[in-house]
Order: sequence, then structure tokens, then C-alpha cells
Amino acid sequence: MLSVDEKPHIQALERAQGWLKLPNGKALTGFNHEYKRHGTTTLFAALDVVTGLVKAGHYRRRRRVEFLHFMNRVVVDHPGREIHVILDNLNTHKPKHDRWLGRHKNIHFHFTPTHASWLNQVEVWFSILSSHALAGASFTSPREVRDQIDAFITAYNQDAHPFEWTKQVVFSKHPRSSYANLRN
Repeated sequence: MLSVDEKPHIQALERAQGWLKLPNGKALTGFNHEYKRHGTTTLFAALDVVTGLVKAGHYRRRRRVEFLHFMNRVVVDHPGREIHVILDNLNTHKPKHDRWLGRHKNIHFHFTPTHASWLNQVEVWFSILSSHALAGASFTSPREVRDQIDAFITAYNQDAHPFEWTKQVVFSKHPRSSYANLRN
């Protein structure tokens, strides 16, 4: 089972960095709020729900053509196997007459409910990618962004494991009956 989605328009931002002078006269190193844009890239990713391994593809745009190109690359890795793919309801995933699925009888698409794409586990992985490889980074080209993402995926896949969704214990509290009780 594969969890598939895309992260469009990942920006290559060159951030101004160095020493920042604070109003109190002190200085610290870090990033300035100013940046220069150098273009974008779109990432398609497939997370294997059983193993946790990620396969990705970089594209300039997010259209049905790019999605099917990526899916063709994914299918090649699983010759002859039945594959179940979890997707959100984006129109590029759901054409009215899907000839691609007609040619790939062993591929089955399953769609998350509308406004619930967060159920798709690849969204969790996108969050991990963003916080560990992209947040606060400075890039001078989309190629640098793609290289950073590819390096992260290589490192991530070395220790990949499936996500384990657990429920934390929730203790119920009785609502306070009056304003005076809220202060205590």
C-alpha cells in the first residue's frame, strides 16, 4: 500500500544571513527576514505504508501529466504486484475517464474524504521533510532544493520504518460551573 501526494511550489529562497544587530545594541547570528526568490520545484512522493520507504520525483509543475509520469516510475518498482494507492481528492488524481487506470488493472486508487487529506500518511512525511531539511535553509536555485530533498530521502530511507499512529490517554475534566471556579 502506497500513500501518494505532491508538495507543490517548494521555493528556492536565498536568505540573507549573518549578524543581526538588535535594538539593544547586542548582535546575534541568524537569518534576516529578507530573501531572494530563485524559482520553485514540485515534489511528488510515495510512502510505502508497510516499510516507511519513500520514493520521490521532482517536476516543474503539478499536472496530471507529471502525476502519471511519477506513477509510471512507481509501478516499475512493483512489477506484476497489486498496488493500493491512497490519494487525496485533487482533480489531477481523479479524471472523469481514467484511461491510465484502465491500462493498469493491478493499481487501485483509494481517496481520502474531502478536506481530510491529513489522513494520508505521506502528509506526515512532508512535515518531517519540511522541518528537517527545508525550514530556514537557504538555496540559490531549484536544483539545490532538489539535491537537499534527495539527500534527505537517502538518509531517511536508511532508517525508514512505518508510522505508528497511537492514541494518547485523554483524561476528561468536568467543566467549571461558574466564573469563580475558573480562577481556581
